[in-house]
Amino acid sequence: MAAFRELGISPWLAEQARQVGLTRPTPVQAACIPAVLQGRQTLLFSATLTATLSELRGLAANEPFFWEAKSEVRTVEELDQRYLLVPEAVKDAYLVHLIQTFQDEHEDWSIIIFTKTCKDCQVLNMMLRKYNFPSVALHSMMKQRQRFAALAKFKSSIFKILIATDVAARGLDIPTVQVVINHNTPGLPKIYIHRVGRTARAGRKGVAITLVTQYDIHLVHAIEQEIKLQLKEFSVEEQQVLDILTQVNVTRRECEIELEGMDFDEKKEINKRKQMILEGKDPDLEAKRKAELAKIKKKNKECREKVQQTLERRKQLQLRKKLQKKMERRNKRKVTEEQ
Repeated sequence: MAAFRELGISPWLAEQARQVGLTRPTPVQAACIPAVLQGRQTLLFSATLTATLSELRGLAANEPFFWEAKSEVRTVEELDQRYLLVPEAVKDAYLVHLIQTFQDEHEDWSIIIFTKTCKDCQVLNMMLRKYNFPSVALHSMMKQRQRFAALAKFKSSIFKILIATDVAARGLDIPTVQVVINHNTPGLPKIYIHRVGRTARAGRKGVAITLVTQYDIHLVHAIEQEIKLQLKEFSVEEQQVLDILTQVNVTRRECEIELEGMDFDEKKEINKRKQMILEGKDPDLEAKRKAELAKIKKKNKECREKVQQTLERRKQLQLRKKLQKKMERRNKRKVTEEQ
């Protein structure tokens, strides 16, 4: 280990060499390592600047050169951006109708459907499979090899439909995607831009359809303000949606029950604990803090309610006193008039 340290490498790297059985450097290593370390230049590129990268920049021994491209994110002109106003309770029926329409008119088209949660992603994939749609899921609850396998199947057109969370909203370059459907309206305009950016790539044309409920109107306005473009309405045959509504709702409920039997929520909690451990946090301690915070919030709420009740009682008491005094004055007037 000391022999490796003399070459100038870090203690951690020297320890790794010792663990794999390298006690002394080879002649080639002894000749190359000092030369490499002397003229080494480390470059790091990232599509987005995250909080982790900012921390890494602060941990650097020497002040690193930092450059960030300042450019406004916008959608391309080749992208046809639409919205479909639907009631929350019948959203899935509209989705099935849209997919069936695109499959009937363009059998070779590839479609990406973005969902809000991993559970929604899994349920929708199970539901579409029951309708014999060639779909595959992609979300953070899947193992890395499963994600790669799902992407490979979608890229090779084995499956024409990819149902994904925002884990697929960035970094995927699949030029042959013709349609993007937002099963939920994104809460932030930047998320919308990244999602719809999966289609209309490399000069090709594409279609993006967002399912908008009665609760999402303000989100659509924020998106339109950001992209400097007003979304056009996408028209569908309402009667065809109503014809499949009951069947779709029953199928979704069956899939939800089936998913509950797979302990999906339990696996999610296990993954959360693993992620906390990787971040250097104690899951049990975090749960305890969360419980204590919930107790504090509950006490504060009870305290506010008590204060509100006390103020209300005082207000009622003052009102009664005023009415009582008013009645006393009125009675005095009557007595004076009678005399």
